[in-house]
Amino acid sequence: MSSFVVALDVGGTSMKGGLVGRSGEIILTDRRVTPRDKGPAVVVEAIRSFIDELAVAGGGTPAGVGLAVPGLVTADAALYSANIGWSNVPAADFVPLDVPVMLGHDVRTGGLAESVLGAGRELSDFLFLPIGTGIAGAVILKGEPYGGTAGWGGEIGHIPVFPNGETCACGQIGCLETYASASAVGRRYSARVAATPATSGTPTSLATPASAASPVPLAVPVTAEQVAALTASGDPVAMEVWDDAVEALSLALATYTLLLDPSAIVLGGGLAEAGRLLSDPLAERLQGRLAFREAPPLRPAVLGVRAGMLGAALLGWRAAGVPDAGATWPLDVLKSPWVA
Repeated sequence: MSSFVVALDVGGTSMKGGLVGRSGEIILTDRRVTPRDKGPAVVVEAIRSFIDELAVAGGGTPAGVGLAVPGLVTADAALYSANIGWSNVPAADFVPLDVPVMLGHDVRTGGLAESVLGAGRELSDFLFLPIGTGIAGAVILKGEPYGGTAGWGGEIGHIPVFPNGETCACGQIGCLETYASASAVGRRYSARVAATPATSGTPTSLATPASAASPVPLAVPVTAEQVAALTASGDPVAMEVWDDAVEALSLALATYTLLLDPSAIVLGGGLAEAGRLLSDPLAERLQGRLAFREAPPLRPAVLGVRAGMLGAALLGWRAAGVPDAGATWPLDVLKSPWVA
């Protein structure tokens, strides 16, 4: 058997790939742009080319290939992705080599990595909740991601938390993602500043370089990171938007907790980088919604942007016939060279 697998984490804007050895060592990593604006067929061809380049860099044929992709996915096919536009793409179509291949949903694959190598390493049941541009969860049961009957399991971002709230991009009303995703936090702050310019209290940290007294140009999006900083500094508009996000998360996580009783909730993604500014009020509010039981602890994810590719590496070794890949990998493999 070859000494390495090709692992590829395919996102809407970029693809992070690498070669990972049987003992978990990251041999090399690289990144490519995802050319989704050119259509799904071009994206598939770009994936094939990237895999071929990685294999050549490894100096031989890989033992297997693991791919983390967005959308509805099985181990054998990418069934649908609104983000990229493909439908019913067999796993073999992504790989120009005659080697075993396994596909995984991007968030569930990241959850697998956190389960085997990261924050859930000693847990059997937990929720992996990366809060980024959108919100999707990975339900980890007995150490493995659970996708449900048709692969839609974990779509916690579309739990309706405010039935009379804002319309979500999915068409539903009041979804968690509409209030608590990183993109929603920035969007909702910008909208409130635009609606109440005289009372927004826009701080100088967001002023234009030309004048510290000038308000934020509304054409410039405000990021969730900026809203977090404004919340910490006491900006009233930011505090309201942040409070809405915490409230929405507490409602959704209370529902999840009562249904599945997880050992922990692992928070990742851009919004979770706010640390205790998010976790402390969320833990308090979540406990307040669970009057008759203890709330599960909130843990920060530890793998960050590495999670998808490391999870894909686990899939690659599983495809190659090594079902317990990662079980004996030392944690210092995570210190290997990395392309951020």
